[in-house]
Amino acid sequence: MDRVWRVCAMLATLAALAATAPLTAAPPAPTDVSAVDRPGDSGSAVLVRWSVPAPDETARAIVERSRTAADGAGDAPWIEVAEVDPLAGSEGGYLVSGLPSSKANPRASDPILFRVAFVGTDGERTATVDAAPVVARMNVFLFKKIPLAIVCVLVSAAVLAWILLARSGRSVKIRRIAALEAIDEAVGRATEMGRPVLFVPGIQDMNDIQTVAGVTILGRVAKTAAEYDARLEVPTSRSIVMTAARETVQSAHFAAGRPETYDESSIRYITDEQFGYVAYVAGRMVREKPAACFYMGAFYAESLVLAENGNAIGAIQVAGTAEASQLPFFVAACDYTLIGEEFYAASAYLSGERDQLGSIKGQDLGKLIAAAAIVVGVVLATLASISPTGVFAGASTAFRAFFGG
Repeated sequence: MDRVWRVCAMLATLAALAATAPLTAAPPAPTDVSAVDRPGDSGSAVLVRWSVPAPDETARAIVERSRTAADGAGDAPWIEVAEVDPLAGSEGGYLVSGLPSSKANPRASDPILFRVAFVGTDGERTATVDAAPVVARMNVFLFKKIPLAIVCVLVSAAVLAWILLARSGRSVKIRRIAALEAIDEAVGRATEMGRPVLFVPGIQDMNDIQTVAGVTILGRVAKTAAEYDARLEVPTSRSIVMTAARETVQSAHFAAGRPETYDESSIRYITDEQFGYVAYVAGRMVREKPAACFYMGAFYAESLVLAENGNAIGAIQVAGTAEASQLPFFVAACDYTLIGEEFYAASAYLSGERDQLGSIKGQDLGKLIAAAAIVVGVVLATLASISPTGVFAGASTAFRAFFGG
C-alpha cells in the first residue's frame, strides 16, 4: 500500500506542476504576404510586404527566397535573406536587393518565391507564409537618377541659352589666362634669340582629349611662329598625332599668309616607348637649346624630366595638362601653367569663337550647382552630427537620398 500511495503522490505533484506551468505558443503567422518588383531600378531588387497581427508577441521576422538557376547548385531549396524587425515589411515594404539575373534574360531575374515567418518573444517560430512568384525586371528609367537628369537639363539649357546669346552679339567675357597670353612673348623671345620653339603634345594618342586640346593650342603657337618667322619643332610619340600636328601647323602657316615657311620635317614621329621618346626630346633640348618650350597634353612620369631640362637651358616654359598628379611638377619648374579646366578652355579663349565661349559660360551653371550642393551637404551633415535625432538629421538623409547617396 505504501508503494501505491507514493505513486499517487508523485502523480499528484506532477499534475500540480503542469497546472501551474505557463503555456507557450507561437505568435500568429504573418498575413498579406506579397512580393513586387521595385519600380525604377536596375532589375535586381524586390519589395516584400507583410502584416503583423500581434506586434507585441512578435520578436523578429525571417525572410527567405527560393533558390534559382542563377544561384547555382545548393543543398537547400530556400535561401535565408534576412532576419529583420517584424514591422520592416509594413508600409513601403522590406527591400531585398542583389538578386541574380536570369541566364536566359540578363535584364530580369528568374521567377522567385518569397516566404516570411515570425519568431515570437518566447522563441517559438510560426509557419511560413508564401508570396506569389515575382520577377525583378530592369526598368527604362532609374528613379534615383532623376536628380542627375534635372541637373543635366538645367546645364544643357544654360549652355544653349548662352550660345544663342553669344550669337546674337552679347558680350561673353572669360577671365584672362596668363599662360595663353604668354604665347606671343615666348615665341617673340625665341625669334629675337634666333633659337627654335619646341612644342611637345604629350605622350598619348588622338583618342585622348588632352592630346586634342594640345593640338588645338599648337595651331595658335604655329601661327604665331609663322608670323614671327620662328622655327617650330614638334616631336611626337604617336604617328597619328604627327599627322594631325602636320595638318594643324600647315593650316596655321596658310592662315598667317606664309605657306612657303611650312617645314614638314620639323614635325616628326620618334617612338611610342615612353622614356625612349623622353630621352630623345631631352637630348634635343640640350643640343638645340630652344628659347621657348610648350608642353600641352597628357604627361606622366616624364613631366619633371622635360620641365627640369627646359629650366636648365633657360627657356620660357608654358605647360598645360589635366593630370592632377603632374601639375605640381609643371607649376614648380615652368613659367606658366594651364591648370585643369584652363587647358580645355584654351580653344575658346584663343579663337574667340562665340559658340565655344557661350558653351563655357553655360557650363558655369553646372559648377555653381555642384558647389552649392557641396556646401549645403556639408552644412547639413555637420548639423546632423551635432543633433543626430533632430530635424537636421532627417534633412541630411533626404538630401543625400535626393542625390543618390
